[in-house]
Amino acid sequence: MSEQSHPEIREAVRKLCAGFPGEYWRALDRDRTYPTEFVKTLTEAGFLSVLIPEEYGGSGLGLSAATAVLEEIHRSGCNGGACHAQMYTMGTILKHGSAEQKERYLPRIATGEIRLQAFGVTEPTAGTDTTRISTFAKRVGDKYVVNGQKIWISRAEHSDLMVLLCRTTAREDAKRPAEGMSVLLVDMREAVGNGLTIRPIRTMLNHATTELFFDNLEVPVENLVGEEGKGFKYILDGMNAERILIASECIGDGRFFIDRSSAYAKERSVFGRAIGENQGVQFPIARNYVQLSAAALAVDHAAALFEAGKPCGTEANMAKMLASEASWAAADTCIQTHGGFGFAEEYDIERKFRETRLYQVAPISTNLILSHVGTHVLGMPKSF
Repeated sequence: MSEQSHPEIREAVRKLCAGFPGEYWRALDRDRTYPTEFVKTLTEAGFLSVLIPEEYGGSGLGLSAATAVLEEIHRSGCNGGACHAQMYTMGTILKHGSAEQKERYLPRIATGEIRLQAFGVTEPTAGTDTTRISTFAKRVGDKYVVNGQKIWISRAEHSDLMVLLCRTTAREDAKRPAEGMSVLLVDMREAVGNGLTIRPIRTMLNHATTELFFDNLEVPVENLVGEEGKGFKYILDGMNAERILIASECIGDGRFFIDRSSAYAKERSVFGRAIGENQGVQFPIARNYVQLSAAALAVDHAAALFEAGKPCGTEANMAKMLASEASWAAADTCIQTHGGFGFAEEYDIERKFRETRLYQVAPISTNLILSHVGTHVLGMPKSF
């Protein structure tokens, strides 16, 4: 995003993040614990409810405001991964939820009484090919009975509500692969221990990732979002927002690395001169800035299309790819610029280095984005 957009929001987020310096995140990272206080503070300040309409207690702002929030969180050295899902998962309720569902959930999400952080889509045998999910919800009277498994579901242990995508029609019985899927709102407080089991997955970064097991979990029919069988389309709306918001986090990470690289290059003296005087040090940092600035424009464009209600799937994917690659390049340069100090925990660079690497893979891998562009934009044969 343009560094000049939403200046008041950016300044407020920077001030809030100043209260959560590197040592706060390093302590959490060592123990793989959730940043509860950080998320609570963001919620109380209203930053996680910027997309919720004012009549439900939010700010009623567009996606560009949300991207500004997440970008500044990451530029400040913090991490929005613990709470960013609330911004894109709620789009499913905002766009497709019933009036009763909005009244029931949105005001309490805005105040933080209910945490909406879990997005239950990915499965072990389906991966990015969402049409092949097999978690099934069978209608039995006034309930759905859910059986199946999900993986890489972040924040499930720290969410009161989950947006769950499952099949309500077997894939072989659906007219098209994308049909026959539905979205259910699962109350995690009631589900855990009553048909839902959560198993944490320890990874190389502190992202509260889990695997979920559904064994005859009962979900009230009233928790169905929209129409039965049309859930894939509803989830796509959230996925476009997700990719744009993740791209903004990458822009923030990239600016964090460039800020740190350029400052260190000016301060660090070797052989009697600042290392930033050497083209071999200076030029890679400058290139990172150029690449990141171009990626930020792509994020701006995708967010503007989303806010205007226009198709933006391709633009969201491309923005995410460009931003994640620019951020990763800046991260690599930052490590190289700092030399051995880049690997020291106290500099926070190695932590952010690990965090930003995730976005080459999630929420969609670079190869799948290239496949999308190759087939859907350039009209080439399917590459998988």
